[in-house]
Amino acid sequence: MSIEINDVHKSFGPLEVIKGVSMTVAPGEVVSVIGGSGSGKSTLLMCVNGLEPINSGRVLIDGTDVHDRRTDLNKLRRRIGIVFQQWNAFPHLTVLENVMLAPRKVLGKPKAEAEAIAVEKLTHVGLAEKLKVYPSKLSGGQQQRMAIARALAMSPHYMLFDEVTSALDPQLVGEVLDTLRLLSSEGMTMIVVTHEIAFAREVSNRVAFFHQGRIHEIGPPSQVIGNPQKPETVAFLKSVL
Repeated sequence: MSIEINDVHKSFGPLEVIKGVSMTVAPGEVVSVIGGSGSGKSTLLMCVNGLEPINSGRVLIDGTDVHDRRTDLNKLRRRIGIVFQQWNAFPHLTVLENVMLAPRKVLGKPKAEAEAIAVEKLTHVGLAEKLKVYPSKLSGGQQQRMAIARALAMSPHYMLFDEVTSALDPQLVGEVLDTLRLLSSEGMTMIVVTHEIAFAREVSNRVAFFHQGRIHEIGPPSQVIGNPQKPETVAFLKSVL
């Protein structure tokens, strides 16, 4: 039960974005991925989830090769929830209906069961009072928490978060990070691409610093953030702290 990333390379045309990345994420572990824009962090998540093909290497989810042609990606993705910067809710559906959709359409749950799952997950992320409202009536932080509930409704083994606070006003960031803290405390295995260095320091088991498509440094937050060894890591942290 793990995510294994082995020597993954990914190019867009002549531009190599990921240059031989290897990393294993153990059950219950939270790995925060930090680094500058364009360093390959978000692309890596897309490769882990199978949303982007890779040029070489392997990504294994519980031993299953994500990029093997024989792999049922739709089935595999039920184990890997992913939440992006933009929440992409269906505006004509209520919050409850948005979260019910995947359990009904993808998992084939009866309406009553899908509704019970959606209510449970929305309550879990602090949106019990917002079930009947439409996404446009939510704050940015609430919309992002709805997106997290929507991913959790699929009962994933793993969660991938791609800069989920970057589009939010500063006062709304905390409520989304609190939700990630809650998931971490419950043992959810997570890869979190983030620019929230204090959060990475507090919640992560390990931090990976990405630079120009490679992991330049990976280790406990006390090492990578508190006592970085590589000059590129030092320069990045100086620019954001």
